[in-house]
Amino acid sequence: MILYRPVGLEELRLVYESGLKAFPPRLPEQPIFYPVLNQPYATQIARDWNTKSPNAAGYVTEFEVDDEFVRRYEVQQVGAREHLELWVPAEDLPAFNEHILPPIRVTAAYFGEEFRGFVPSVTMFRGKNASSSSSCSIKCSITLDSTSGARSA
Repeated sequence: MILYRPVGLEELRLVYESGLKAFPPRLPEQPIFYPVLNQPYATQIARDWNTKSPNAAGYVTEFEVDDEFVRRYEVQQVGAREHLELWVPAEDLPAFNEHILPPIRVTAAYFGEEFRGFVPSVTMFRGKNASSSSSCSIKCSITLDSTSGARSA
């Protein structure tokens, strides 16, 4: 099953540290890991919520999880018809991560007005200064070569 997860800058850093193979453990105040079932909903969260966070950046990740494993989680509708999520208890996240078929891909990036700094030069964002515009969205595909550590877009 293909799933999406909107993430902020810190969570994205931790995903990269895993070699694009896993999502980081939940914080104590986050008892549920909730990947979403469609890209428009993930985009809405990344663009409309994550860009208002202190880091002012939101990213959409896309990944595949073993169909047989993911069936254990019931689809939850949390608002409009397209607001569909899986609710994975925090204690299940290590097993969930083991069933991800790598790599986790970054498919879009959004930057709010408060974002400051340059977008990393190792991606297709090379040379784009997100702080020079009031709002920025970039479509991308980033992978990490696990043998060399090189990133490509």
